[in-house]
Amino acid sequence: MSNAQLTIRPATPADVDAIFGMIHELAVFEKLEHLVVANPTMLHDGLFGDHPACEAIVGEQAGEVVTFALFFHNFSTFLCRKGLYLEDLYVKQSCRGKGYGKQMLVALAQLAVERNCGRFEWSVLDWNENAINFYRGVGADLLPDWRICRVTGAALQQLASA
Repeated sequence: MSNAQLTIRPATPADVDAIFGMIHELAVFEKLEHLVVANPTMLHDGLFGDHPACEAIVGEQAGEVVTFALFFHNFSTFLCRKGLYLEDLYVKQSCRGKGYGKQMLVALAQLAVERNCGRFEWSVLDWNENAINFYRGVGADLLPDWRICRVTGAALQQLASA
């Protein structure tokens, strides 16, 4: 997939450091850098290890990776079809406002259609008005009645041992 300035392609192992750098930038932007415990080796294993847990696409401008989208498949029991879940989409600050985010979403939507997914979903922080407006602008519905539930760390260990 290519546009005049952005070339979108599947990520390769050579992209791990660039993607990880943008993950850190994203964490700083979201004021969540204190939660990042990952490292490039872990990301490589998640994307390209023996049992990959996710996939990624990247966007290049003039040979430099300037955006990434990390995603995986989930499953809808109501549809009895897999879905495509976007975990993170990030465009470097210096490349924003050029339509790259929308191009990445279009590429993911095309992938979801090619893979016969019943839905394409992601989450957005409630304070990120720019992202919310952007997502509404591409036709996304924000589901007000749903909240994300998460169990991590000691609480996960405790639940697992119950």
